[in-house]
This record gives sequence, structure tokens and C-alpha cells, in this order.
Amino acid sequence: MSKNIFDNYLYFCYPIIRWGGGTNMQALILAAGMGKRLDKYTANNTKCMVEVNGVKLIDRILNSLKIANIKKVIIVVGYKAQNLIDYINKKYQSKNPFFEFVFVNNEDYEKTNNIYSFYLSKEYSIQDDTILLESDIIYDENLIKQLVDLNYKNVSVIAKYQSWMDGTVVVCDENNYITNFIPKKEMDYSKLNIYSKTVNVYKFSKEFLKNIYFNFVETYMKVYGLNNYYETVLKVISNLDKSQIYGMDIGAAKWYEIDDAQDLDIAEIMFSAGCAKYDGLISKFGGYWRYPRINDFCYLVNPFFPPKSFVDKITHEFPKLLLSYPSGMDIQKLNAERIFGINKNYVLVGNGAAELINCFARSIKGKIAVGLPTFNEYVRCFSNAEILDIDNSKFDYCHNLSAYKSFCDKVKLICIVNPDNPSGSTMQKAEIFELLDYAKERNCKILIDESFMDFADDKNRFTLLTNEILEKYPNLIVVKSIGKSYGVAGLRLGIIATSNNEIIKIIRDNLAIWNINSIAEYYLQTYNLYSSDYKEACKKIIYEREFLISGLKQIKGIKVYPSQANYIMVDLMQNNSYDFCVKALNDYNLLIKDLSTKNYFKGKNFVRIAVKNHTDNQCLLDCFKKILEE
Repeated sequence: MSKNIFDNYLYFCYPIIRWGGGTNMQALILAAGMGKRLDKYTANNTKCMVEVNGVKLIDRILNSLKIANIKKVIIVVGYKAQNLIDYINKKYQSKNPFFEFVFVNNEDYEKTNNIYSFYLSKEYSIQDDTILLESDIIYDENLIKQLVDLNYKNVSVIAKYQSWMDGTVVVCDENNYITNFIPKKEMDYSKLNIYSKTVNVYKFSKEFLKNIYFNFVETYMKVYGLNNYYETVLKVISNLDKSQIYGMDIGAAKWYEIDDAQDLDIAEIMFSAGCAKYDGLISKFGGYWRYPRINDFCYLVNPFFPPKSFVDKITHEFPKLLLSYPSGMDIQKLNAERIFGINKNYVLVGNGAAELINCFARSIKGKIAVGLPTFNEYVRCFSNAEILDIDNSKFDYCHNLSAYKSFCDKVKLICIVNPDNPSGSTMQKAEIFELLDYAKERNCKILIDESFMDFADDKNRFTLLTNEILEKYPNLIVVKSIGKSYGVAGLRLGIIATSNNEIIKIIRDNLAIWNINSIAEYYLQTYNLYSSDYKEACKKIIYEREFLISGLKQIKGIKVYPSQANYIMVDLMQNNSYDFCVKALNDYNLLIKDLSTKNYFKGKNFVRIAVKNHTDNQCLLDCFKKILEE
């Protein structure tokens, strides 16, 4: 058939009109699939019987239909069909039923896909305007009502493309009509800014389904078979001149497609609230890119580095790096030598500072001391040693030289984070040297973690990563996280340095041959080209830190601690810190670290906030003001 005939066909059968919203329509739920990727969750039930926070997906769907006042529901069943039918009949049909259900059985669910399930509903779908739903989607309960009320006849619900999304995307014109459906295998990732993802929720007029869609489906299945997706036919239709499928942007509303156990885990966080949401997110220890609306003030990463030109350079090399083995440790040591200016024999590069801390810690026996509260790895990882606490809360959470010196005769090792985490307190250079001299005389090792030192102002900034200092103090071990200060937390990079050959050998013997990936290696290899950008980025952190501290000090009823790091500790005084963090997340999408569960904070109301870019910092200040004013 020629293109002109197609055009004329669409012109008469598919008039381009808007219509008044209403509830005189039905819903079609595709629920025949096996959901194999959900494994144990679908061993005895179809996907829509899976629970998210204790509520089955089918119940969520039906609740949204009830809100939209849709009473007739067609469900295409297949895998474990009787379980779903029995559940619906028992829960929704026993007394005063609101819904009228029609079940259509796809007996060939193992060999077919949703194009065939949709086609099997034809007899019922063409009787009325239809809301089409896939049964593994979770979304805000008012979405269907918004779709019903929308004054367009044929609509695809869409969302701006984000990295966690998978499947068919669409392109819309200036009026938000869909001009193309693009399956994931045909996506051009250089055009992500123009893509929107289909939410797999549609509104179709009965005329469109009867006169256009199912006619195309029948032809398509004859040529390509039954194991395809219904959106492939929409793609064909959208490419025709007279096709008008409107894209309803979901905006800030929540939705998620649940295909596997990780999807289910993410959906449970997204669709939780209150304490459950906060506790769930904190327990993940990261991975917050999966929750794009969360503004993370919990984890500590430099927002001003690397610059775009550096990122572009890495992006350009990514295909090659992805397919290539990284170098061994000797090359990584050379990279560290070039960046930090220290002898390669004094340094090891790790998959994050945490890897190096743990490799070192496993070799330590006897008594050690740790200044607390601090980074949890220094409490958790010394499994073969007895840890003695140096209680810095006695000194208003500041470092105290006398306290550290008092432990030098008692332990083999003292661990100090400088600037301190979470307080931001800094031990001065002269104090550090006095402690090192004192400890050296007593055969006590000192581990200094200076991961945040680059953010200190000119008066307080110094480094122990010099050959002269390391050689003078063989009892000194220096740890530095590259991910935190250099803005590449996802690459997992850190170093440990000491002139003590015995310690270096112990740590290296515990490291894998390839503990650094190729992308991280390339970052280290290339960093020096952008070292001046890094210095400027650190200056921006200092400026933003002072902006935040100044703004927070204007809020009554809290105490703001001075900081030399890229975070600030705040005592909320009489305001419950946990409740504050829960409210900040639920009402403002800000994730803030509650310190009340850490050692030496219990019973108190302290929080730690990361320093971010100016816009984010202003949002944080607004959040503090609004919550504390309430």
C-alpha cells in the first residue's frame, strides 16, 4: 500500500480532535507474563501479585482506576492466571463490587509477548475508549485520573529520559505530539536530551483501536510473528503524516517499572515515606543516582571537579577503556608519584581509601586508639585489634593533642582523621609534628587521614604527603581519598603512603593484581592536565562553605560548628535530628546525615551536611529555615 493511501486512511479513520475528559471508559491490564527476572517473587504468582511495601501491584492499579472512576476492567492473564483471578474475585467481587472484570486468557504466554496479549483483548477493547496498563508498573495513584481528564483522545504517558530507564523512548514535536517511537536497540545516546521514556500507560479511543491499531497489528503479526511488543506498531503509526499521539509528560510524579529484584528494591524506596524512606536510603550507602529527585547532602563529594573538559576526555576514551585491562600496581604507583610528588615506593593506590584501610587493618593486632566520633571504617575494620576510644566529645568534638599523646604509651597505633569527620575540626601542622615526634619515641604509629585537607583555607591547609616528612617519620601512615576531594566517588580511588617498607609490603600482599579499573587508571594518568582546575574547585568549596555557615548562623536555636572540610556539623539543640532529617527528605527531597546513632552523639541532635553548589546550598538553607521555623 502506498504512503498516500495510508495518509488518506488515517485522515478518515483517525480525525485529529480533542475531547472532553470523563469516566466513560474502560481499563485494559496486560498481566500474562511470567516475570522470570523477578525469580522467587514470581515463582507462584504473576508479576502484578508482587508486593511493594506490603501492597500488591494489582491492588495499586485497581485503586488508581477507582480514583479515576473506571469500573470496567479487562485483564489479559496467562502465567499463574487462576491465582490472580481467584484473588480478584475474592477481594473485589464478593460484596458490593465496584468493578466489572473481564478476563482474557493468553494460553501461549510462554511463546508470545504483549503485542499478542493486547490483540487478544480486541473484542472488548474496541467497545469503548481504553486505558492501557502494563501490570509491572508502579506510579502515583492519581496518574490515571489525570490521564482520563486530559483533553486529548490518544495519549502516551511519558517521562523525561533518565539513566535508570530502560525500553522504548519517544521523540515529541513542539506541541508534544509523538513523532517517533524508538526501541532501545535503536537509541542514539548522543540525543538523550530529546528523548522521553514511555511509562507504558496509554489512553486510546475506540475508533483508533478499531479502525487503525488492530488492523496494523494483524498485518504486523503475520509478517513478524507474535513475540513482539505493541509499541512497535505504535512506532509505525507515529511515522505516518496524520498520526497524532499526544505525549503526556508525567513531570515530577513518581513511577517505576519492576522487572527484577533490584527494581523492586528501588521501587520500595521511591514509594515509601517517613522513617521507612529515610532509613531505607541511608542503609544503601550510596547508589543514589537511581533516585534522581534526591538531593544528596549526606555523601561528601566535590561538586566542582572534574571540569566538563576532563569528563569529556574520559567519555571520549570510554569505549576503549571499557574493553581494556588496567595496568598492574606498579603503574598505579607511578601515577600516584606524579600526582602527589612522593616516591612511588612509599605509596599504594586502592579501590577507594576504604580498601587500603581494610588491608592495613587486618594486619594490626594488639591495642589501637581511634579519635571518636569519626569515619566508621576506622572503627569497623580493625577486626584483630582491641580498639580504645579517644573521646573527642569531651573537647566539643575538636582534636586534642594532649589526649592523643596520652595514648601513645598504651597502644601500637592511633588513627586520626584531619580535618575530622564529622566535625570538620582541624589539627594544626605544629601539633601533628609534636604528636609524631612524641609517638616515634614510644614506638607508636600514627595514621593520619587527610582526605579533606585540600578544602582547608590557606591558614590551615598542609599535607604530610612529602618525601621529607614520610622519611623522617617511618611511624607515619597517610591515607587520602581521591574520590571525595577530587569529585570522582564512583571511580573508587584512594592512596595510602608511608616510608615503612614493612607496612607497604603487608598492604600490597593483600591487594589484588588488578584492584584499579581502567577508567580510574586513565583518570590518574590524566589528572595533572587539570591540576589548576582542581585548585580553583577547592577555592569554590571554601567560598560555599562560608556561605552556608553564615546562612546557618542566622537561624536561631542551633549551633553551627566551624569547619575546614567540605561538610559542616550542626547541633539542632532541642530539635530532634532524626525527625528533622526524615522531614527534609520527605518534604524537600534533601538527604541529610543524622548523627544521633553514632558513638558519642547518642541522645543528642547533631546532623552533618555536605557543601555543594550554590543553588543546592541555598535550597538547604531554605529547608533548614522552613522546618525549624515550624
